[in-house]
Amino acid sequence: MKTIVDVRTPGEFAGGHVPGSINIPLHQVVERLDEIKQLQQPIILCCASGNRSGQATHFLRAQGVECENGGSWTAVR
Repeated sequence: MKTIVDVRTPGEFAGGHVPGSINIPLHQVVERLDEIKQLQQPIILCCASGNRSGQATHFLRAQGVECENGGSWTAVR
């Protein structure tokens, strides 16, 4: 089973998301790092276009988290 983290805002997430995904907005990634590290890895990050999830992926990889940028949430299944 894949762990999917959607880094869009709660409002965007409420408008549609991948079933079973977890919403951790980009601006909360740093403060929720310990929580993210406890998730089953590898983690697939997604957002609206792949920009925010790319930023999150870059940061999390630097922290030793096994993850990848899944791009747009509509492309992640």
